[in-house]
Amino acid sequence: MATKNERLQQVWHHYDNRQEHKPSSTRQAVEWAIKDGLLDIPDIDPFDVLASEMSQALREEYQTDERGRRYRVNHAVRVTKGGVQYTFWGMMGFAPHEHMERAFAQRRDQVVDDLTQLKTDVDVYNDMTHGKNPPIQLELDMTYDVAEREELQRMRNKLPVGRAEAITMISEISSTGPRRRS
Repeated sequence: MATKNERLQQVWHHYDNRQEHKPSSTRQAVEWAIKDGLLDIPDIDPFDVLASEMSQALREEYQTDERGRRYRVNHAVRVTKGGVQYTFWGMMGFAPHEHMERAFAQRRDQVVDDLTQLKTDVDVYNDMTHGKNPPIQLELDMTYDVAEREELQRMRNKLPVGRAEAITMISEISSTGPRRRS
């Protein structure tokens, strides 16, 4: 028997085939699947919905310190007890040091996991399209990227409002596409 995720993946692939592999939203796929009877609208626990919405709101709360640095206020630590995963939130400046240390270590692990998967995806894509397209180059050393973003933030903090928006647009343009360094 397929897991919930495997079932959703099967529905997605069925929808994707019907759409001739044109990029689509998951919302479109779900609406199609419900209409065709492949999925049922789930019964939803309102407490789970609200807890999920609160987690998203906490994740998105930022403040700016006296030096003009924008930082995330709330930090999560995941803990598994008895096979059940719990997420505990702590507020920067108030949460115990051990909580913050663990939250930062878990976020760093997420970044490493994401980069590892990104590298695998790029490598597989390059192998699949070998001879058809130039290989996509992927730079995993983020040292210069982080320094560049920090400098852009410092510049934004020193500029009048109109010029700060110009820097934001420049940084958004420069952050698109793969980075290439010689």
